[in-house]
Amino acid sequence: MLHWKALSAALLFVPGILAASHAPPKRFKIDLSTQFKRLKRQVMDARLPDAELYPGNGQQKGVPLESLRAWKELWVTGYDWDKEQAKLNAFDHFTADIEGLNIHFIHQKSKAKDAVPIILLHGWPGSFQEFIPMITPLTQKNGSTGVAFDVVVPSLPGFVFSSPAKTQNWTVSDTARVFNTLMTVVLGYEKYAVHGTDWGAAVGYAMYTMFNTNGTILGGSFDFVPFFPPSRADIEANNITLLPSQEITLQKFEDWDTTGMDYFNMLTNKPDDLGYTLYDNPIAQLAFIGGKFLLWSQPPPSPLYTPNNSTILTAISLYALTDSVVSAGWIYAANRGGFAPQYVYPGPGSVEDAPPMVFSNFAYNLALWPEEYVKKVGRVVAYRVHDNGGHFAGLDNPDDLVEDIRLLASFF
Repeated sequence: MLHWKALSAALLFVPGILAASHAPPKRFKIDLSTQFKRLKRQVMDARLPDAELYPGNGQQKGVPLESLRAWKELWVTGYDWDKEQAKLNAFDHFTADIEGLNIHFIHQKSKAKDAVPIILLHGWPGSFQEFIPMITPLTQKNGSTGVAFDVVVPSLPGFVFSSPAKTQNWTVSDTARVFNTLMTVVLGYEKYAVHGTDWGAAVGYAMYTMFNTNGTILGGSFDFVPFFPPSRADIEANNITLLPSQEITLQKFEDWDTTGMDYFNMLTNKPDDLGYTLYDNPIAQLAFIGGKFLLWSQPPPSPLYTPNNSTILTAISLYALTDSVVSAGWIYAANRGGFAPQYVYPGPGSVEDAPPMVFSNFAYNLALWPEEYVKKVGRVVAYRVHDNGGHFAGLDNPDDLVEDIRLLASFF
């Protein structure tokens, strides 16, 4: 008699048939125009200080008041939520119930019959919006490799349209399991690639290691890895020579490590205190999260590689309109060991047995992982160094990130 597990496996990959415990995904459309009217009134009524108490600090002591005031004015008088919402709705959105979670995702299929499935995973304080500029290019057979992708972009549990995790101890491995179910059971892909950044890199790396025994994971693309970045002293002790753009990244990490950890410590230890302070307060979210977009992106004058004001306001609007600022922040408290101290490949097997990995170093990202370190935890087939782009590479340097993902596909 055919074992039920074998029967389930056989059914998973028959087009149109899903495992009995998972309902088919439902079409989803973003419709927050009514809620935005209230948000706009809140922003209009918000008061800001007349002047900075101690001017001249730039971004080092927080978001500049000048930037916050300009954003506030634009949010009220020049920002068109309906237009931005329509841009987001131009893609195919769905929700699916997996392990009791309502998971939101974009599933944009390529017209190419040989398209490669890939899941793109965002971090904090981002959302699926981080990858909007990349979706259409990835679905098309452009670039040097001539490969196209079926693109899946989920919202992490607790972020914007995905429901919060069921427990406060929900880890990135739990999310990895849910997203593997999304790809293999709900969407029926036998194999797929993964790209991750920030917390999405932690989830993606868990998928890269947890689901590679049967060839499910074709490969991984990362610009973060969940291992604590080495210090300058560690790098020098290992006689590693850095390129000029990597020197910029290392300096960014040193700045973040010394003066930029406030949000990290608070979200790890007191997520509710910070979350409740920001909740239903769009100006507070604009200052706290918008400041991260400024500080973590390539600085002006580089308009091509800095998220524009509308992009930033859309990012904040998504958090504020979905009431997800509390639940999104809980990813820190639930994953206190988000950065592993030792560079050890967790298996199965040795790192030589792992799927191919492409690592992208963007000059203005928050941390530097030299190739010599990344090779300890993944089978690195290409290490790409980019002079432009920052923490939100899908927004501020999507072209290079798309090409790096295409390069990964050449090793499948």
